[in-house]
Amino acid sequence: MLHYPNGSKVFEVSIYNKDVRALVKENQSHGYFDDHWADLHVHNVVASDEIEARALIAERFPPTDGFVVEDVCASHC
Repeated sequence: MLHYPNGSKVFEVSIYNKDVRALVKENQSHGYFDDHWADLHVHNVVASDEIEARALIAERFPPTDGFVVEDVCASHC
């Protein structure tokens, strides 16, 4: 696992968009997000702990826009 001098670590955050996923199952597309958001995406986040990693990813991919965090784990889970 990567560690940074300030004690931060790299976390792998797995996310998808529940609204896109539901529409794709009905053979429809979301008006804004691409169909690939129906699938799980993994993003690396540098944070001090899992709580901070979740907060950082929520800023970029807001739950109010349908994004769901499926898993957060230390890099190379």
